[in-house]
Amino acid sequence: MPLPTLEASCERFLAWCAPLLTAEERAATQAEVTAFLRPDGPGRKLHAALEEYDATDGVHSWLDTFWPYRYLGRRDRIALNANFFFLFRDTGLGQLERAAGLVAGALHYKHRLDEGLVEPVEQRGVPQSMVQNAYLFSTTRIPGVPLDSVRAPYSEREPGPSRARHIVVFHRGTMFRLDVLGPDGVPHSLDEIESGLRAVTKADVHTAEEDRAGHLTTMARAEWAEARQSLLALHPTNARTLEDIETALFCVCLEDFAPEDTQAACDELLHGDRGNRWFDKAVSFVVFADGRAGINVEHCELDGTTVLSFTDALLGTTPDEHSRRSGARSQGEPVPQPLAFELDERLRAQVRSAAEAFAAYGHDTATRTVSFDDFGSTAAKALGVSPDAFVQAAYQLAHQRAKGHLGATYESIATRQYRHGRTEAMRVVTPEMPAFVAAMDDPAAGRDARRAAFRAAAGAHVARAKECQAGEAPEQHLWELELIQRRRGEELGVHEQPALYRSPGWLVMRDDYLSTSSAPSENIQYFGFGSTSSRCIGVAYVLLPDRFNLYLSTPLAVAGQMHGFADRLREAVAELRALLTD
Repeated sequence: MPLPTLEASCERFLAWCAPLLTAEERAATQAEVTAFLRPDGPGRKLHAALEEYDATDGVHSWLDTFWPYRYLGRRDRIALNANFFFLFRDTGLGQLERAAGLVAGALHYKHRLDEGLVEPVEQRGVPQSMVQNAYLFSTTRIPGVPLDSVRAPYSEREPGPSRARHIVVFHRGTMFRLDVLGPDGVPHSLDEIESGLRAVTKADVHTAEEDRAGHLTTMARAEWAEARQSLLALHPTNARTLEDIETALFCVCLEDFAPEDTQAACDELLHGDRGNRWFDKAVSFVVFADGRAGINVEHCELDGTTVLSFTDALLGTTPDEHSRRSGARSQGEPVPQPLAFELDERLRAQVRSAAEAFAAYGHDTATRTVSFDDFGSTAAKALGVSPDAFVQAAYQLAHQRAKGHLGATYESIATRQYRHGRTEAMRVVTPEMPAFVAAMDDPAAGRDARRAAFRAAAGAHVARAKECQAGEAPEQHLWELELIQRRRGEELGVHEQPALYRSPGWLVMRDDYLSTSSAPSENIQYFGFGSTSSRCIGVAYVLLPDRFNLYLSTPLAVAGQMHGFADRLREAVAELRALLTD
């Protein structure tokens, strides 16, 4: 991953934040950038330390330290706030048959990964990093103070691929260990996996609500870390149960109900709980009573592009074919083993408190699905425009009309063509974007002027996205310099946070009004995540050739603005299509 020069990042930062600032705010920000860049200024010292780190043997990227601090350093809850979900396409299969097929597909994918048979995904002929695949199986986030950690295979503690043979199955808040690989690592047959899952649903084992320790994974991280230590100290059984959960290949959450509609299914995938989740687990398949299914993903080591490849592999082949190709054979029906924790009154009180607090938090989150069955990437391309530029321009127009102003907008841009590459932070509001939005609502602007303003905004969007894909973006670079000051400021002679990070430009640019990310796959219906601030709308979108589906989320207090945005978005898409159609 190329490390930008300090001058380049500062110049881009000023350009990126400028459209959101007043003249006075731009001048104040410029002054802080100038101070940051002085020969003896803090920026020089911090950037020199980052250059030294980047040149160190064994460092894959100057972002190697940034990512753990960004994800593992967050102290609020990860459930709803950080984890994301996919709602899979429907297959018509019943619950247990669907769940067994997902298990069989995942086991086949693991076998192919272990044997080096998974080809790298290519984007425009360029192979993408496969490093994240190491975290799909037997990976669990471990709460800690001040940072969380990750327990995973391919590590010093557990070298090589996971040797685990079991998954953890949740049903009505009770956990079961289910061995799905035989002693020699060969998968059980599809019928046997389904029988094992059926045995889970028939088991006469019931866990009281206050004993469902999965609720603890919804807590803020330091609180959960303290509770986890209490679990370990209380009884040896708890260490064995945690070991089974943390080393499990993945989780399967069987629900005993069917959501009333698609939006309810999405909501359950995002923040459904009932003690029937372990949100720290990298991969949790959720299968409802009617056979609809999806996945909840812990985000610290996995991005959407990696999980999309995994999902496409699972759903692009039939369960029978997955089972056959993996070498699965009959080995006797696997017997589920109930897992439980020994809890005292203090821990039970924490479980109850966590369950109530997370249920309230979910209730205080407003969501909405929006579906366009008559618009997709094919229609955008026919209009001679980048599909992503089209929808991002529509978001800005809808936001202006719903809220009366534009605001900082984040878009995730994949950079997996680089070693250990993940994503770059793109800021959508280019100087051309406000001009386009203004033209659309200017009675004096004719059709040609509006078209020209749109084309300019779309062109600027594509150009900035390409810069981000090439690692030419300022935000993560400057953010990592701030983190270096926190970690090593005294050592480097930068004793306090540089004033740049309190400037109007930095604060306004990172105060998201829209947080957007795309997950294009024919195998998923919706993609979703929580909003990132008290007034942010999370915009997760699936843009395919023939359809365009969005899942919106925001705090309940500003739900009206989200619904207004959704309504205005429908109008904006139709209006832009008409504008660009001769």
